[in-house]
Amino acid sequence: MPRIRRRSFATAAVSLGVCAAAVAGVTTAGGSAAAETKDEPSVVGSGKLKRNAGDDVHFAIDAHGFADKARGSFDVSHQYGKEFDVRFKGRIDCLLTGGPVAVATGIVTDAQVKVAPGVPMPSAAELKGKRFGFTILDGGKGGKKDRLGYSWAMDGLPVNSVGKCVSSAPFETLEKGDFTTHHWMPSRNGA
Repeated sequence: MPRIRRRSFATAAVSLGVCAAAVAGVTTAGGSAAAETKDEPSVVGSGKLKRNAGDDVHFAIDAHGFADKARGSFDVSHQYGKEFDVRFKGRIDCLLTGGPVAVATGIVTDAQVKVAPGVPMPSAAELKGKRFGFTILDGGKGGKKDRLGYSWAMDGLPVNSVGKCVSSAPFETLEKGDFTTHHWMPSRNGA
């Protein structure tokens, strides 16, 4: 009887070891798969641009995913004294990163435009459905060296859309806020 118990105990220990290794393997494989899906390009944050008094410009971006598989949202507001108050938001449709720089585009889903008489500005209806671009330079923790660019930099708010992942250089500086960019590219060898 003692011999049988030892053998049964040894068999059970080996079986438990094999099961534990199998579970650990599944957990490790699942864990690495989960880590891979979480390791993707992203740019997240918000900020107020450095402008003269009475010229308030705010951007918020939450973009994740690679190229045209990106998802997320953006929110922009620009109030200039009593001349105009423009706000629009939408969904991200493209994101690419290169080190600390991210370029994202998104489609406007909601817009509000209030303008003084005689101020040329597209209407809210003209903004809806248009694609605009954003470029973020993550200058490090705290946002003091972050910069931002946008596709309508040279021509005001255009009525025409830009192509996916198209924007300007990040020429604007932040008064306050912080953007964080995570760079990621898929493997070039298809693995």
